[in-house]
Amino acid sequence: MSAPGLRVRRLGPVAYPETWAAMRAFTDGRSADGADELWLLEHPPVFTLGQAGRPEHLRDPDQIPVVQSDRGGQVTYHGPGQIVAYVLVDLRRAGIGVKGLVHLLEAAVIGLLSGYGVVAHARPEAPGVYVGAAKVAALGLRVRRGCSYHGLSLNVDMDLSPFLRIDPCGYPGLAVTQIADLGGPTDLNLLGDALAQQIERRLGDVRAAAGLGGTSATSEVIISPQPSSSL
Repeated sequence: MSAPGLRVRRLGPVAYPETWAAMRAFTDGRSADGADELWLLEHPPVFTLGQAGRPEHLRDPDQIPVVQSDRGGQVTYHGPGQIVAYVLVDLRRAGIGVKGLVHLLEAAVIGLLSGYGVVAHARPEAPGVYVGAAKVAALGLRVRRGCSYHGLSLNVDMDLSPFLRIDPCGYPGLAVTQIADLGGPTDLNLLGDALAQQIERRLGDVRAAAGLGGTSATSEVIISPQPSSSL
């Protein structure tokens, strides 16, 4: 049995609430044989609180908007110069659970950074990807009807100062870093394509290990306009 190829959408800059609504609409309306999708984008400055997010971790938002989201995790920041990758995958069809998907996404970022000579690691007690003690990528997922949405954010070349206004991911004093400061490339399209390849390959490996076959085609890349809830 083979699955449809992963469809990659490059959305560019797009507002968080609009994208969130589009992810929910896609997940609620997807068919059993529809392709999984990976959305690559940037958000304007916004703080997001996860479902169980505690307001005390949002210490001084100032003028930056705050959105209470339905993803897992605590508080994080999104802004220009950061790759956001939303992973819309039928988990049952892919033969993977939510913890397995978290580990897969962490491994994809670690593999991506390794290609540029950056040694990164995951922390079992605190999902995400770290270089030394500093966090370079945050993760948060939601599962509805057996399908995932939300995903990860990877700091590339951005203003990191808003992270000082929060306890990143609920950890007071947690340092954050970005690829630009680690000597890696800063081209968001190049990095987004490389990240998509890492994710697609690992999803294919999971399916093969479960005896479910690979994807039926290589990824289909779509350069989309800013989304509506009917993306």
